Amino acid sequence: MGEVQKMRRQSFIRSLRAIFLSLIIPFLMPGLALAANAQMGQVNTFIKSVITALTGIAGLVATAFFVLGGFKYITSSGNPHNLEHAKRTIVFSALGLAIAIAAFVLSNIVAGLANSAFGG
Repeated sequence: MGEVQKMRRQSFIRSLRAIFLSLIIPFLMPGLALAANAQMGQVNTFIKSVITALTGIAGLVATAFFVLGGFKYITSSGNPHNLEHAKRTIVFSALGLAIAIAAFVLSNIVAGLANSAFGG
């Protein structure tokens, strides 16, 4: 890989990191505020806040990998190896997003059942 390509790649990775961090911070702050204001006996609220924040972060990571996979797909220039790698990135990011959403839905179902069973 040429020196210019390395510099472009490093710049692209730095940009992705900056975007990722700027999108994560708002998701973490409400979770921290909810945890600080919650009563100590309401563990359920705290756990829901953590799960919501983690699901938001997983969604952002999946979105970043969608963008990265799309960028690789566009810039593959017909190279079969690069094209296949880009397709795998997109498929795995979709799979990760589906798992994160399923975990979020399942945790909400379990929390609802626990609230009704234990009188929360």
